[in-house]
This record gives sequence, structure tokens and C-alpha cells, in this order.
Amino acid sequence: MLAIVLMMTLGVLVAGAVAVYVAYPHRGEDIPMVPQLGDAMRKGVDALPTLEDSESRV
Repeated sequence: MLAIVLMMTLGVLVAGAVAVYVAYPHRGEDIPMVPQLGDAMRKGVDALPTLEDSESRV
């Protein structure tokens, strides 16, 4: 039972982080109460590899 509760909590935290990222840093805005978190999210996303759009490679 504890494992299920921990995994559900982890899922909610990840979903919350994605929602916050899409709502603020992805659009170029600062997070209202914690701008340092937005900077950390941007650095993390910039470090990840990205795929090119297939139409732009032509």
C-alpha cells in the first residue's frame, strides 16, 4: 500500500512540474513566487537533446 501511495505522489509531482513549466518558462515568463525555479527548469530543458522538425531538414 505504501508503494502505491508513493508512486501516485510521484506522478502528481511530475504532472505538477510539467504544468508549471508549460504555464510559465516555456512561454518565456518567470514563475511568480519562485523565479529561480524557472531558471533551473530552463537550464534543464536546454541541456536535453531535441529532435528537428522533419520539414525544416528539407
